[in-house]
Amino acid sequence: MTRAPQFKRTLLASAILLLAAQTAQAQTSTDGSAKADEQTVVVLGSRSVAKTALDTSSPVGLIGLKDLQTAGPLELGKLLQTLDPSFNFSTTFISDGTDSIRPATLRSLGPDQVLVLINGKRRHQQALVNVQQTVGRGSAGTDINAIPLGAIHHIEVLRDGAAAQYGSDAIAGVINIVLKSNIGETSLSGQLGTTSESDGDLYSASANRGFALGENGGYINLTLEGRKRGETNRAGPDSLRVNPPRVTQHIGDSNTKDGYFWWNGALPIDKESEFYAFGGVSKRKSDSYGFFRSAGDDRTVSSVYPNGFLPAISTDIKDASFAFGYRHDLPRDWKADVSINYGRSELAFHESNSLNVSYWYEPKTGGGIYADSPREADTGTLRFSQLTFNADIKGPVKVGDSEVSLATGFEYRQDNYQIIAGDPVSYQYGRTNNPAIAITTPSGATAAAGIQGFPGYTPGTAVDSGRHNIALFLDAETKPVNTVTLGGAVRYEKYSDFGSTVTGKLSGRFDPTKEVGIRASLSTGFRAPSVQQEFYSSVSTNLNNGVLTETLTARQGSAVTQAFGIKPLKEETSTNGSIGVVLRPVKNFSLTADAYEIKIKDRIVFSSEIAPEAGGGPVANILRPLGVGQAQFFTNAVDTRTRGLDVVAENTTKFDSSTLVLSGQLGFNKTEVTKRHSTSSVLSGEKLFDKSQVTLIEHGQPRKHHVVAADYTTGAWNLNTRANYYGPVEAENFSPLQKWDARWLVDASVRYGFSKRTFLSVGVNNAFNQLPNLWANGGDFPKLGFTRCWETCPIGVNGRSFYVRADTAF
Repeated sequence: MTRAPQFKRTLLASAILLLAAQTAQAQTSTDGSAKADEQTVVVLGSRSVAKTALDTSSPVGLIGLKDLQTAGPLELGKLLQTLDPSFNFSTTFISDGTDSIRPATLRSLGPDQVLVLINGKRRHQQALVNVQQTVGRGSAGTDINAIPLGAIHHIEVLRDGAAAQYGSDAIAGVINIVLKSNIGETSLSGQLGTTSESDGDLYSASANRGFALGENGGYINLTLEGRKRGETNRAGPDSLRVNPPRVTQHIGDSNTKDGYFWWNGALPIDKESEFYAFGGVSKRKSDSYGFFRSAGDDRTVSSVYPNGFLPAISTDIKDASFAFGYRHDLPRDWKADVSINYGRSELAFHESNSLNVSYWYEPKTGGGIYADSPREADTGTLRFSQLTFNADIKGPVKVGDSEVSLATGFEYRQDNYQIIAGDPVSYQYGRTNNPAIAITTPSGATAAAGIQGFPGYTPGTAVDSGRHNIALFLDAETKPVNTVTLGGAVRYEKYSDFGSTVTGKLSGRFDPTKEVGIRASLSTGFRAPSVQQEFYSSVSTNLNNGVLTETLTARQGSAVTQAFGIKPLKEETSTNGSIGVVLRPVKNFSLTADAYEIKIKDRIVFSSEIAPEAGGGPVANILRPLGVGQAQFFTNAVDTRTRGLDVVAENTTKFDSSTLVLSGQLGFNKTEVTKRHSTSSVLSGEKLFDKSQVTLIEHGQPRKHHVVAADYTTGAWNLNTRANYYGPVEAENFSPLQKWDARWLVDASVRYGFSKRTFLSVGVNNAFNQLPNLWANGGDFPKLGFTRCWETCPIGVNGRSFYVRADTAF
């Protein structure tokens, strides 16, 4: 599919949307209009008075409660991807823990370059580091699926750099999730679903209830939610490793169970002050798989697995958070807020249907059986915790004839990271774990150490360390005249491990008329290296030219990184500029367009897999004594530039007995690696971060993502239709360059209201069963059963799915 037809279809869809919007507007009845989204205020992006989403100085997207209920997906990550074109939630498989915690990104940057807030407070990151060849490689973002849909009232998405306002990680933008606070109502929801292949069965149930506390408006809102998703498998027959050919791989969604208990509450003390608290616990069990080990491979034992085996990788994910604070109204409209926020993410790995080959054979001779090996083992646990203390104060100050809204505050944050070693069998080389003793297989090859699939974390990779930082910020906003809004922010942060940094932001808005607004911002940003990136290390099994190879992820400051001359990590720095226009030419119709550019210097990335040279050389001299086939590490290796355009149009029309809402969101985005550099005398920038990794950053996520939707309500009936356009993506790490073409995915649902509070919905996602195109030049991959995409897969491989949903409140 050529780029010209794609672009023409995008323009055609936009033209149809705008024409339909204007036509519907012309038919609007004279008795008023439905309440539009612009009537809902947002707090993200400014610490002054709340504004409507169309009155902000930076673009803010708003996802309401009805959007959450009618979109179809039950995972928050997939739902955001369906509703917001700047958000991506790529599907992964055969990627270890990333199968269970998928990378969530904004504006095609990294998962750790978007800041997530809950009720305006920083959300902790995940313990998992994405170390496989997926979107977000080398990052540890936020586990967005640890937040249940049933607890959410609405979501605000700030599409602008905001590090000076909210701190590190807010380079791409900020997502603020606002929890429900209703009182005296019980909401129940249940959903059943399956795919057109009759797999991936989905069962979900959610209950929400708000209770009054005291007599002064206090409340506690509770949410209990559970979900079970069956696995899917779209692998083709393996004709390369087994005869007769059969399916050996698992390519699709994993079998997953999720459980949630969340709360949100406040207790007024008097008319001027209140205590508040919110948080939740989440638990997820997920099963994924590694690469198939064939019967003739030295990584298996034919007497145990005569037909080969597929290692199973189970993950047990626990997530908990608790925020507690005190708000107080001060004289002259000033407000104070003091809070403590704690969050923790834990991911435990368990390997089954596997073995440790080095447990089986005698040292030296390799002839006879040495001992048996367990078929399963705990392979280790990752833990991340974050404690944040905030003390903020804000209010108005009179300056001449103008009023300035000021906000200032202090933040202390403590981050800690743990890697807990697995069972000895999961990582040992033989029962003595002595690399000086040769253990060979019957073919004469050196026996692989550790359990097959996901080798366990060793005592040498175990760690329990952290850091702390402090921050001071000042934020100001004023309207010198009625048509002009000016804002500025400055933030100072000091870290215990690498020093201090200062960032700033300027924003402005000019409204010459009620129908036209022009907005712009310019900011500097930063992202500190996460403690996960500073302290993570492991040994894993990856593909290297079609051969399974032990790969060492070396910790910064280790003997390996020092031997290569890789310096310790430092912060990323960025500049972010945007300019946009807001148009409201007629009642209930709006159009916004915002262009932006984000430049990031010294971006922290995961290096390429560094393998020894054929015949020996400096890399071989470093790696071979370690007994690993290749190594990789975190490094400030690249500079990038991201340019894009977001266009959002919406029209709401109320007829005599029905309402029609038409909306369109067009997202254009292009990220380029502008420079590769290296501090190593052994590795050049091009070898440290090779072409395949550049392709992953530049083309691993769609450069175009558009959402066009229509929502029609008449009487008790509601019809919702949404089309998502995902542009083409590319990858080339495991095979020659492969392109997966653009696709339109259409979702539709019909909802009937038995009353104002009871609804039954029937829906279909991906109604036309769109799938990624087949591998065109994948080398041996199609022979292994890889039929479609793998590393970069925005639309997944499941195809069409159906669901039935019931909602009631009383």
